[in-house]
Amino acid sequence: MLARIRRLFNQFFRNTRTIKNEPVNQVSLIVIILIDIFILINVFAGLDDISRWHISPYQAYPCYSEWDNYRKQTTQNKNYEIVKLSLPYDTNNIATFQQTYQQDAEGRLGQLSATCLQYAADKDKIKNPQNQQTIKTIDRKQAEISRLEQVNRNIRAQYDSTLLEKIAGQPREQSINQVGAEKAKQELDRNNATIATLKTEISNLKQELLAKPETTNFIAFLNNDDKFNQVEKGYKQASFWYPSIQLGFQSLFLLPLILGALSVHKFAQRRGYGLIALISWHLLVIFFIPLILKVFQFLQIGAIFQWLFDIISALLGGLLFLISYFYILLIPLVGFGIIKFCQKVVLNPKIQAANRVQKSRCIKCAKKIRQQDTYCPHCGYYQYVECQNCHNLTYKHLPYCKDCGSAQRLTNL
Repeated sequence: MLARIRRLFNQFFRNTRTIKNEPVNQVSLIVIILIDIFILINVFAGLDDISRWHISPYQAYPCYSEWDNYRKQTTQNKNYEIVKLSLPYDTNNIATFQQTYQQDAEGRLGQLSATCLQYAADKDKIKNPQNQQTIKTIDRKQAEISRLEQVNRNIRAQYDSTLLEKIAGQPREQSINQVGAEKAKQELDRNNATIATLKTEISNLKQELLAKPETTNFIAFLNNDDKFNQVEKGYKQASFWYPSIQLGFQSLFLLPLILGALSVHKFAQRRGYGLIALISWHLLVIFFIPLILKVFQFLQIGAIFQWLFDIISALLGGLLFLISYFYILLIPLVGFGIIKFCQKVVLNPKIQAANRVQKSRCIKCAKKIRQQDTYCPHCGYYQYVECQNCHNLTYKHLPYCKDCGSAQRLTNL
């Protein structure tokens, strides 16, 4: 097994840096590597573009995250906070929430949630100049409250010092504090009265804002359990299948490139076009690299493995680190299975030898040879083996003797 893998690696590197079994000079190899890097970058760019062709769960259900955060909040001001998010300061932005949602999904595959569009329409009704002005007024009053509270903190911090200065009989003009002890309480009371008035005004403005018809309709929509459960179910289902959809589109992007490079490589080998065979081999390797990476990425976050992850998480509870052991064990097993499949089916010596003998090619390197050639003139491989029954020469790795038809004991390449 190890010897066979070693031979495969040797053949891989030989195909990568030789033309008709002749080594490529260093300058040409550097040029080919630069071409490989350029193409690989463009392949990954194409994969990134096609993976975004189908809208993501967040784009299909753009209201879910904001809606879910609102329902999880337990603060008293959560209605005002969600309304405030619908009233941005930038009045120059003429795009509505509905237009923003639709623009993100425009020209993409997938369907935008009708419930989220209704959610955006209700937000757009709140987004008017009067409500925006109310929010700005509230923010200005809140900023004034913060300023007065900071002044009060400074006065309280200096009060003890000014009181000691007064008891000691120190002249006021020599004090380092801004407010004297006799005026500190008066200013504190005045500031507290102003703060209380501002808070009352802010509370009234918030109540007026939340009492408007467009706002009450929006809050009622947010508290509709049936609508939210519908969006949540769709979002979770889309999140479950999105990695599989991405892998499918990425495979559709790569498979034509792989098949095209493979066809050109086989054609160039048959016709003896060494340079074309070398370049097409490099392209074939480059196209396989991202496919393998994407498959392994899917194994981490794909739909089936996400389902297994959820089951294991439920069984293990807090011992989630054990899932890492599961992946560490599983990935080598999958790789071993792929290798075994390739050895038994794709790179089966028996199948390869039969095809190569029929096409008058070397059993080992698959280069064109004459039927009377005992040794391959390209790699020097001996093509025949002695039959155990009639002792005549017959082809290696074929199950029966070409002279007497007796079964042969097959050997490895």
